[in-house]
Amino acid sequence: MENQSVSEFILLGFSISRQGELLLAFLFLALYVATLVGNMTILYIVSVDKRLHIPMYFFLGNLSMLDIFFTSAISPQLLWNLFSEDRSISFAGCITQCYFYFFLGTVEFLLLTSMSYDRYAAVCKPLQYHAIMNSQVCIQMVLGCWVGGFLFVLFPTIMTSRLSYCKSNIINHFFCDSGPLLVLSCSDTRFIELMDFVLSSLVIICSLVVTLISYMYIISAVMHISTTLGRAKAFNTCATHLTIIAISCSISIFIYVTPSQKETLDIHKMPAVLTTIVCPFLNPVIFTLKNDMVKQALTDVLR
Repeated sequence: MENQSVSEFILLGFSISRQGELLLAFLFLALYVATLVGNMTILYIVSVDKRLHIPMYFFLGNLSMLDIFFTSAISPQLLWNLFSEDRSISFAGCITQCYFYFFLGTVEFLLLTSMSYDRYAAVCKPLQYHAIMNSQVCIQMVLGCWVGGFLFVLFPTIMTSRLSYCKSNIINHFFCDSGPLLVLSCSDTRFIELMDFVLSSLVIICSLVVTLISYMYIISAVMHISTTLGRAKAFNTCATHLTIIAISCSISIFIYVTPSQKETLDIHKMPAVLTTIVCPFLNPVIFTLKNDMVKQALTDVLR
């Protein structure tokens, strides 16, 4: 993976003092370590506790593994840049980071959509649930998420890697995002921008629409449950998933579902921190606090 116009990029990062950078570095390091520990803990309890060997927790385990990969695509390079003041990243490293960021992010949206269908089947079709969401179907859905993410992102990344970068090699971001990369190119990037916009819109909007339709049916079914305790339990199970997808969709729509990202690069850094560092940390926390079975399994493991 080489480019004739540039051999490395400089990540501009955050426009703050050196003391501020070190403070951010220690904060991000703590969040990264907590993210790894939290998601690995969920992976462990889902794998060892037989009570959690059902589709909902199979998807949760995959989400935890995905969060580990996703934050690891950005955090190590960011921490190195902040601690060492070496802002450089090779061209191959930059394109690889860009690819895995969008690849894993796309897989996460598809996986969250699959989880909404699982919740729909559990609440609206309880008698047929185990037949609908058998192990083969769950594995096929997860594989479909990974293959779909791989194919969605591959072609735009290849096109981005073949552009000519002659304006500058300084990326106005803390990682290799597509928008800041396209700004540096002296090639015609309109087709790539349009393709990024269409693919981002397709993944994010379709995920949101499918999830909302699923939860319309879920809410309708829950309201017909006769007991207050039953309704509360059903809503509690679904609230976790809704919280995560609402946060992910709102941030991603703000950043990527716009016709052009070039004019708003500076204001994208803080939402990008939320998606790359904060959300992978919050996901296991939210699931642990909101899910009674996960809390019970975690208590048993700690004992």
